[in-house]
Amino acid sequence: MNGYGSITVSVRGVLLTGLVLLALAVAYLVGGSGEGGNAAQAAPAAGADAGAAATARSLTMEGVVEATAVPDQLTFGLSVGVTRADLNTALADANRTMRRVLSSLREYGVKRRDVQTTGLSMNPVYDYPAYSPPVLRGYRVSESASVLVKELKQGGGAVSAAVAAGRNAVRVSNIRLKVGDPEAVLAKARKAAVAQATAKAQEYADATGQALGGVLTLRELRATTPSDRELGGYADTAELGSMDAANVLPIRTGREDLRVTVQVVWEFA
Repeated sequence: MNGYGSITVSVRGVLLTGLVLLALAVAYLVGGSGEGGNAAQAAPAAGADAGAAATARSLTMEGVVEATAVPDQLTFGLSVGVTRADLNTALADANRTMRRVLSSLREYGVKRRDVQTTGLSMNPVYDYPAYSPPVLRGYRVSESASVLVKELKQGGGAVSAAVAAGRNAVRVSNIRLKVGDPEAVLAKARKAAVAQATAKAQEYADATGQALGGVLTLRELRATTPSDRELGGYADTAELGSMDAANVLPIRTGREDLRVTVQVVWEFA
């Protein structure tokens, strides 16, 4: 009995020792997993800091360039008006006069596609004697068109030729100078603005011992386009009717300054 009893006590001691060791092992593993969790949580924070640093390592510059646009075309409004006793005669004479005026413009490079009809009106004309009912005097027919002269050097001659061909029946108005291809002017300005921004960015990068990388973003902040400029019209229609093709209308083109602003963002290499 005593022998078996001593063996039982020894087994119990071994079991207690094993439980203690198991508890210590579990405690160690739990502690280790906690440290691992902290490391995992620190990794995203480090990644965020790296992303912020990457964003901070960029350079933003603007380029502002002014370009000069010189008008190279001319447009004007053309109208023919005649008054006759009957409507058919008025319409026929107005058509004949308009054809004659447009024919005179061919010499100055004005083609059919450069002329657009803008209006036609036919109205009765009355006399209003005192103390009497209105009396029909006839009919007035007016035809209008817009004309584009693609070579500015021909513009003055075209206006004068139209007046000479139509005489008192023709009126010229809304003479404007325009740039035929404004996008070509803006394209050069955009390239120059980007080149200017790049040069400034390179200066700053060199000054700080860095190297420019790729372009992250490029935006056009502002661009002004050339607008048609009106030269004015003729106040005295009698003077207009007295002009002939020998008196070529002088044209002064002037110039117009355009501005393009771009913003470019680079990353550092």
